[in-house]
Amino acid sequence: MNKITPFLWFNDNAEEAAEFYLSVFPEAKKVGELRSSGVGPWPAGKIATIFIELLGQRMTFLN
Repeated sequence: MNKITPFLWFNDNAEEAAEFYLSVFPEAKKVGELRSSGVGPWPAGKIATIFIELLGQRMTFLN
């Protein structure tokens, strides 16, 4: 059975939002991230997407 994965879109503060969730829920963990290579709207190294797991539920945060 497939799970629904929440996908949250942020206005250039996805990293801060993920850090907030990770600090509030002790069992939460960061499971991955994608950083910009300098192509597109973000400068090289800027977080584009962060994946966290919160109480067993994966979530995607997009800048």
